[in-house]
Amino acid sequence: MSTTSLPASDRSPRLREALLAAGFTVDGLLDLLGASAYAALARSETVPALRATRGESPLDTLVRLFLLQRSVPDREAGAALPLEECVEDGWVTREDGEVRAAVDVRPYGGPEGQDWFIVSDLGCAVGGAGGIGSHEEGVVLGVGGASTTLAGITVRTPVDSALDLGTGSGIQALHAAQHATRVTATDLNPRALAFTRLTLALSGAATADLREGSLFEPVGSETYDLIVSNPPFVISPAARLTYRDGGMGGDDLCRTLVEQAGDRLNEGGYAQFLANWQHIDGEEWQDRLRSWVPYGCDAWIVQREVQDVTQYIELWLRDSGDHRTDPAEYTSRYEAWLDEFEASRTKGIGFGWITLRKARAAAQSPSIVIEEWPHSVEQPLGTAVQAHFERQDYLRAHDDAALLAAHFTLAGEVVQEQVGLPGAEDPEHVVLRQHRGMRRATKVDAVGAGFAGVCDGTLPAGRILDAIAQLMGEDPVLLRDRTPQAIRLLVEEGFLEPVRAGA
Repeated sequence: MSTTSLPASDRSPRLREALLAAGFTVDGLLDLLGASAYAALARSETVPALRATRGESPLDTLVRLFLLQRSVPDREAGAALPLEECVEDGWVTREDGEVRAAVDVRPYGGPEGQDWFIVSDLGCAVGGAGGIGSHEEGVVLGVGGASTTLAGITVRTPVDSALDLGTGSGIQALHAAQHATRVTATDLNPRALAFTRLTLALSGAATADLREGSLFEPVGSETYDLIVSNPPFVISPAARLTYRDGGMGGDDLCRTLVEQAGDRLNEGGYAQFLANWQHIDGEEWQDRLRSWVPYGCDAWIVQREVQDVTQYIELWLRDSGDHRTDPAEYTSRYEAWLDEFEASRTKGIGFGWITLRKARAAAQSPSIVIEEWPHSVEQPLGTAVQAHFERQDYLRAHDDAALLAAHFTLAGEVVQEQVGLPGAEDPEHVVLRQHRGMRRATKVDAVGAGFAGVCDGTLPAGRILDAIAQLMGEDPVLLRDRTPQAIRLLVEEGFLEPVRAGA
């Protein structure tokens, strides 16, 4: 583990003021660097940003110091920072008239335009100047695609208590602090807890209850309204790197996390995770994940990507920089990974999101939806996640007769596409497509398209079907009998929204 001491957070409000005064924010970086150099920096390409920061403004200095991790002259650092305090507190080091960053400090924009800063180890900001590369055990990474994905899918209703399990540099705890009265953050790595303290302090957020330990061990039997975790989900033959490797056989860490979450949730509370899972030869992956869902919880599990074992191995060997090591060592590690996957009959690895909701006492049988959705979505998705479970509640409470008596409206930004040969009189089929949230598309027949098109909340579904039957010359009784299932699907996928009583 890295033994480098970390900065003190006591005077971080003064450092925050200096960073903001210099324009060291997401918007400030974009203005200074321009879109091209800004995008290049996210790809770990530093040359365009170096060219754009040749000036001596405080912002030029801070970008070179903290993002590009170059030394800057003492005079320039003193113009941009409360330098003596930063040296004394350990944010920077000074030697022979040159100042260097001791940690990575990266601007991060909050969901409501907040100017936040994520603090991590040097060279460990995902997509940053150093990339990830080869790391010592115990280093702490900055913000990456996985962490921003989890932040985007999290339900953001005000809650009393939230738990960020495996906090890392503290991005999930930072988000949770905006809508939770009490935030607890845990990590097996004590260094991660120290970075979380820095991230919260430098971002001007409330402090969190920081606890060291694995999985739910640090919180015992305490319960929460919200649990989030971007765990070390990589399925590997050894727990070599704390920040990514689960340290249990196969996907056992993710399974254990999901299974144990139910007992730590308050009624109506959400637990949201990113996870990897094995695709085992002769086993349906959906059945594997269904077995993880704890008793008393509804679940929505979305598989976003599947990689075959060679793609997966190569991805994570590159992540740790093993492709730049001795070829024999690289081959040995590749072989060890292949041996483990062969022994467990693993043919692929799935990646995705798992959301649990603790059922209320009067709930009926649980709703467990497991699906594959590799297509683009619109982030943030937290409201869409919450709406999914609300729709499941509605459908469980309404049988077919109740659906026919209900009123519906077409969801916003749903369009109809007609698919068929050019010049054909009638389309081969009709597609309804969403442009918000999950951006789903579904095929409907003429009845479904006509029904969705006239749903404006004024008439009950049954009366709309009677009118369609008359127009199409169909038996209204048969149409009422066969259509509720189609209505149920359109509601479940968010194309139709029930009109609530009194609305």
